[in-house]
Amino acid sequence: MHVGNTENADLAGSCSSVDKLFLRTIDQGRPGGETGPVCNECRRITRQEFLRAALALTAMPLLRPITAFAAAPAPDSVELSEIAPGVFVHQGRYEMQSPENQGDMANAGFVVGSDAVAVIDTLGSAKVGRGLRNAVRAVTEKPIRYVINTHMHPDHVFGNAAFKEDAPAFVANHKLARGLASRAERYLATNKRMLGDDAFAGIEVILPTVPVDNTMSLDLGGRTLLLETQRTAHTDNDLTVTDSATGTLFLGDLLFSVHVPTLDGSIVGWLALIDDLKKRKAPRVVPGHGPHAMELPTAFDPEQQYLAAIAADARKLIKEGKTLEEATKTAGFEERDAWKLFDDYHVRNVTAAFAELEWE
Repeated sequence: MHVGNTENADLAGSCSSVDKLFLRTIDQGRPGGETGPVCNECRRITRQEFLRAALALTAMPLLRPITAFAAAPAPDSVELSEIAPGVFVHQGRYEMQSPENQGDMANAGFVVGSDAVAVIDTLGSAKVGRGLRNAVRAVTEKPIRYVINTHMHPDHVFGNAAFKEDAPAFVANHKLARGLASRAERYLATNKRMLGDDAFAGIEVILPTVPVDNTMSLDLGGRTLLLETQRTAHTDNDLTVTDSATGTLFLGDLLFSVHVPTLDGSIVGWLALIDDLKKRKAPRVVPGHGPHAMELPTAFDPEQQYLAAIAADARKLIKEGKTLEEATKTAGFEERDAWKLFDDYHVRNVTAAFAELEWE
């Protein structure tokens, strides 16, 4: 079922059993139960009816995936999938930030406990951040107690402002504040240029109020989240989140799928950390870019191959006395067809890896 960002939305085509239940839920609250079907099972509903029915259905089991589609430029809500009981994920696009996608190019999620909600990453603008917050509110009215950022990059933190009204604790690796503050001016200028004035509106840098040094547990009621800082890998401020109730592991940008990995930390540290993370027993993992959920250990295989190819080529070129400029034209290019956005990020990855490996 799709709901557009208009006063009324056309529901066309063949409805699933969930869609039929959804429409019956709406009719129970609509005076007279009048319908104007556009097919045998579908009809026109208002946005207010949609939100009311969504709240009612959250108490019913096995309604996965849950989706709510909205049109640009001001999305009311973002699409969700419930990948495990009480664990919801939005999948971002495989794109650079733009006025059209409004910074919706990373994964984000939230976990619902019996007492409270924790949001994990907030997307790349206040506008899509509000879409994520509206999606939370379509699932539950429980307080949003925590907003967790898995690392400092704008596509994961620039939606933080959308949650200020909830007065949550903003939680992150203890190194994130320093890193984000030092780059704030550049991040803001770059994203304003790429997003345009409209999509950029409302963005502000919000630093963590609760720093995590090593590990921390957050109680949501009936389930806890284990937060763990990691060695320098994708960045120097990566943080993973594990849900105790389902074993779901949020990896942030320590895991990329389809979208080419981006290196802003240590290629040596990242490859070593991948070896450790592949040994975890989590039933499902959520990448920072890629599908809603993946399985260990195979989820890491393409990323590991990509980073290992860059490292091997860079070491060989360094040993041969080649320059960085030469490395950026050859190292890792056998991986080009395996990844989206390769041309946007690969040379930067080679540059960072070469600079690090020169000092081995």
